[in-house]
Amino acid sequence: MLAAERRDHLLGLLAREGKVVAKDVAANLGISEDSVRRDLRDLAAEGLVQRVYGGALPVSPAVVGYAARQSVAPDSKRKVASLAAGLVRPGGALILDGGTTALAVAQALPPDLACTVITHSPTIAVALLEHPQAEIFLLGGRVFKHSAVAYGAAAVEAAQNVSADICLIGVTGVHPEAGLTTGDAEEAAMKRALSARAADTYILASSEKIGTASRFRVLPWEKVSGVITDADPHDAVVKQIRALGVEVLTTG
Repeated sequence: MLAAERRDHLLGLLAREGKVVAKDVAANLGISEDSVRRDLRDLAAEGLVQRVYGGALPVSPAVVGYAARQSVAPDSKRKVASLAAGLVRPGGALILDGGTTALAVAQALPPDLACTVITHSPTIAVALLEHPQAEIFLLGGRVFKHSAVAYGAAAVEAAQNVSADICLIGVTGVHPEAGLTTGDAEEAAMKRALSARAADTYILASSEKIGTASRFRVLPWEKVSGVITDADPHDAVVKQIRALGVEVLTTG
């Protein structure tokens, strides 16, 4: 089998099965595992797969920059945001992550809702200026322009001095095996610091993120209260996540 044919086979398998196991592909094709791993390295270099131990997973489309992400699945994000906003109770305290789905949550909060919103995202803080009853606490630090959020040591330290009823976190990948992932290690650490300060953490996951993975894990499944998504409730990956004992709130 030519290299181009192997490449097409791997991408097709990934689309059908949701993962590639290098040793299984090698056995099925009668080639060495080294050849499969080399093909996966090439595909990963082109941004077409996310390599993991033993093979590869679908790569998340949400790893592009903040501006580009605004045009990725906007309807899905609005649906997720509407459901997530309903979890915020009057008088409650919310830790709201940065990112385009979190921005949609801020915009979905009732304008007259009296609550406290803690965020490390200046875009979230600005969006909430139109909510007169919302108290805004903006955590500072070094700005990660890719996601328009503060992160790093100063931001993590600031996060350790707050607490909230609920934390809404965005990720770029949601996969039953790889877990909850994002594309930057320091941003992942900041998300963990925010989650640790809330009684409940819910993951904001529009459907294009379900079944995909990025490089750095944000949280293990046992650390989250649930996932909020617009994915089909009968989707195979959604069923696998529920089988892990994780609550999945769907918009459908």
